[in-house]
Amino acid sequence: MVDATGRTTVAADYFQGYSVVGSIAVIGVLFVAVAFGAGRLLRPVVPTPEKLLTYECGVDPVGEGWAHTQVRYYVYAFLYVIFAVDSIFLFPWATIFAAPGFGGVTLVEMFVFLGFLTVGLLYAWKKGVLEWT
Repeated sequence: MVDATGRTTVAADYFQGYSVVGSIAVIGVLFVAVAFGAGRLLRPVVPTPEKLLTYECGVDPVGEGWAHTQVRYYVYAFLYVIFAVDSIFLFPWATIFAAPGFGGVTLVEMFVFLGFLTVGLLYAWKKGVLEWT
């Protein structure tokens, strides 16, 4: 934009982009607020003792709500997630490895990456995490 003195003002163009993003964010928040408000106004509210009971799979709650879960199940799940996510990195690596000029560098990088995974797996094995007892 050019002001009265003939200079261009970059700030106006710069903040105009932010005003568009801000207005879209405000419209989005208003849309969500109106949807939640309409749902609150239109839903029937009839609390009964049966509706206020804890519900899980159609079974009436019996006993106390505290259950002991062993940590090893979480450790196995965590190890699975780590190796599943790491295996995802093999696909882009294979694509880059096939490109000309990237073979040696990417091969070394992948062996370093697999070395870190191996060290982590050996550490878990040494700590006895992988023993199912």
